[in-house]
Amino acid sequence: MKNLDYIPVLDAKTVQVVACVIERGGEFLITKRLKTSHLGHCWEFPGGKLEPGESLEVCARRECKEEIDVEVRPLRLLQEVTHAYPEKNVHLYFVLCELAEGTPKALECADWRWVHPRQFSQFEFPEADKRIIAEFTRAAK
Repeated sequence: MKNLDYIPVLDAKTVQVVACVIERGGEFLITKRLKTSHLGHCWEFPGGKLEPGESLEVCARRECKEEIDVEVRPLRLLQEVTHAYPEKNVHLYFVLCELAEGTPKALECADWRWVHPRQFSQFEFPEADKRIIAEFTRAAK
């Protein structure tokens, strides 16, 4: 498994994204995508696109600050998923993070919530997130 200092080689055909899985007291922080973005009706784990030369850890920290104004401590890579949508291919790096400082604010997202895995079924997530959502839901039962 890759370390958080791993710097992916970016591919013009695939969007590479870090998704920050922030857990606190059995609940996970999820954010609602902006209506103007791809899959704007969906909820997701906060994060965003890797920039050239950026490690998974640096991307996780930057995206959480930009999107929800919190400092996170990336702990480890949980899972990688590649998914082909009709309009683009994505490669997601799900990184387990600890909330280090701040209270979330919806800066570059429409909304945010802390939810227990048993509540995940009440929210629509992108297809690429379904495997990790199912794992967390199973583990919570």
